[in-house]
Amino acid sequence: MLSRQRLRTTPSTLLACALLMLSGCANLAPDYSRPPAAVAAPLSAGQVLPTGQQLFTDARLQRLIELAMANNRDLRGAALKVEQARTQLSIQDAARLPGLSLGASASRSANDGRSASVQVGLTAFELDLFGHLRNASESALQSALASDESRRSVQLSLIAELANAWLTLAADLQREALIRQTLETRQRGQDLNQQRHQLGAIAGLALAQSQSALEQARLDLANATLQVEQDRHSIELLLGSALPAELAPTAGPLPQLAALPADLPSGLLLERPDVRAAEHQLQASHADIGAARAERFPRITLTGSAGSASRQLGDLFKAGTGVWSFGPSLSLPILDGGAGRAKVDGAEIARDIALAAYDKAVQTAFREVADALSVRASLAGRLATQTALADNAALQLRLAEGSWRAGGSSQLELLDAQRTLYAAQQALISLRLAEQGNRITLYKVLGGAWNKSNNIQ
Repeated sequence: MLSRQRLRTTPSTLLACALLMLSGCANLAPDYSRPPAAVAAPLSAGQVLPTGQQLFTDARLQRLIELAMANNRDLRGAALKVEQARTQLSIQDAARLPGLSLGASASRSANDGRSASVQVGLTAFELDLFGHLRNASESALQSALASDESRRSVQLSLIAELANAWLTLAADLQREALIRQTLETRQRGQDLNQQRHQLGAIAGLALAQSQSALEQARLDLANATLQVEQDRHSIELLLGSALPAELAPTAGPLPQLAALPADLPSGLLLERPDVRAAEHQLQASHADIGAARAERFPRITLTGSAGSASRQLGDLFKAGTGVWSFGPSLSLPILDGGAGRAKVDGAEIARDIALAAYDKAVQTAFREVADALSVRASLAGRLATQTALADNAALQLRLAEGSWRAGGSSQLELLDAQRTLYAAQQALISLRLAEQGNRITLYKVLGGAWNKSNNIQ
């Protein structure tokens, strides 16, 4: 076998060591720096937003979010894509390390008799002089990081969708309760009108009008009940499991989320998972340029083996049976029909495409925040106005009922007052839901209040 002394004094081995020292000295990838934000609005540090745990203060909703994190199929698929990307990274990194193979053989011939050999070989280890393998590995790393950011984006969207679905169910339960109350009121009114009609106190038209209002309430209740069931199905799809009864909202007042601060931090937009994913793809495209450029330069690979060989199997590991071989090889494309240049051009175009995608991601983030803030700016005034309308409609109904009992107004005027209050109360529930939904939207478009204490992992 090959001795340590022979390893130290072999010229080929010295050459290999020198080449290993040179490996990775050059990097042909363009330097990367984060592009300036492709928006007119300046960025500022601002105040950190509440985390998801702080925003969703209801314990039932917090528990539902935990269930969704464990069971949602979209999130599970996104996590598996991250693992797939990490596997590709491991494969690419392995190409930068030398590989060893073990081989053994034995033969027998009429003239020489038996012979045997055992060898450990270095399998075509490429010296990464121009960063080809290093840039390919960096590209795989950035792709894996982009995949992980995409998973976080799926997680953030899941939290927002689940919170919206849960609040929608709560609002629809309120509507269902309101409709049941309205139905009971109209049923009592209809019973009274039938008695009055039998006594000749009211005409058949008034009785028919109250009956129509009653049937409309019954139809509204059927639709509301169906909508509640569909809301439950939506939540269960997001959960990936059945909705536990103890975690469902009730028909009481709509649960309130934490209020967001006034000075929203626009600097957080660059930390949104979709923006970060686009930036990692941009960084990967820079590494791809370096890998494509390196392919146009010489590629040096090392092969070698060491072991024992003998004519007799029993002498295989005796002194003097050691054999070794070592040799570098060089390849350089001379005429490739322009394929090498075309690969570099293609990588540079891909970089420009990735840059455009990054700019679009930033612009989309700013637009989504601007839209959410525009809605937020009008919500307080709209809620105050709608509350006043509902209060006034309730007063109008009380006056109409008193006048109707006293014979000062018609059945139609009473029905109009009932419908006005009914519509005002429905609109108030919808507006309150929109106000809570806006808080969720802001939480989502600002990247889930991205910071170290955030529950988006």
